[in-house]
Amino acid sequence: MQKRIKEIKKFKKSLIKIVPLISFVITCLWLYLLYPPSFELMWKGRTFQLFFVWLIIIELILNWESIQIKKITFFSIKSLGYITSLTLPIVYVVVSNYLGLNEIITNLSQQMDIQWWNSMALSVEYLVFTLLFCLILFFSFGKNGLKEFSVPLFFLGVVGALYTIDNIFPYGEFTPFQLMVPTTAMLAAIILGFMGYDTTLITIGNMSRLTATDPSIALRSATFDIAWPCAGIESLLIYSVIILLFLKRTQISRKGKITYFMIGSLITYFINVLRIVTIFLIGMDQGDFQVFHFYYGPLYSISWIIIYPLIILATQKFWKKLKANTIS
Repeated sequence: MQKRIKEIKKFKKSLIKIVPLISFVITCLWLYLLYPPSFELMWKGRTFQLFFVWLIIIELILNWESIQIKKITFFSIKSLGYITSLTLPIVYVVVSNYLGLNEIITNLSQQMDIQWWNSMALSVEYLVFTLLFCLILFFSFGKNGLKEFSVPLFFLGVVGALYTIDNIFPYGEFTPFQLMVPTTAMLAAIILGFMGYDTTLITIGNMSRLTATDPSIALRSATFDIAWPCAGIESLLIYSVIILLFLKRTQISRKGKITYFMIGSLITYFINVLRIVTIFLIGMDQGDFQVFHFYYGPLYSISWIIIYPLIILATQKFWKKLKANTIS
């Protein structure tokens, strides 16, 4: 009988640990049924929400034993707050999509002369989900929950903040992010030059305008204005937040952390340069560069950012084994 009671308690604890994940899985599924095409877009779409769910799963796997649930007594204020917090993401979907909240946000944004007013509802959605995830974590795991799930939490918040900044300051108007674009564009031009293409790089306002031409084929050229979202600056920012939070929670030496961060930064930056090069190659071939620009290009960077912490863990495990074998 006691063994049965222990199994029930263990199952209850396990269920409470995964309930926050279930809450957002249901939310994403509902949004997918409402807007399937939005999950085919990385930039100004909802594909990042899928990565958010994936990061929650990774955190649950890596920190399953260390995650401590709060003691919740049924029919108490705490239990009411816990249950309410779990339903809030779904409530927000209902209010925003069925009761007109998205239309209110869109109309207010248009009245405020926000350039990308039609994307503000999505930006607000990301920011609201970030706050609601904080609330769910607090009621489920207490203050430690915010620490244990800091990576997916900051990931979602940074994406929402970047969307909002680009909506309000489009076309490279947000100078702090635009500062790196000329260097990125220049490196892309150099690579295209090594590949045999003629390139011209000029500055138009805040934007870097790059033209690539194939000298062997008449009229085979492409010209694009490059702003910070196009240059992948958002992926560098997301990388910095995610990796710094991840490394902070590891037992790696300070020197090792700096090394891992710098290596990852260089690879992330180089992926962004290749991203621009690929857009020009597709454009010169008269392919659908928009699909690459809004989905596959950002997917390269984000996939790398999510895989890199696993690579760090794998290399640390390898070095520990190697040292143990050397000593023995």
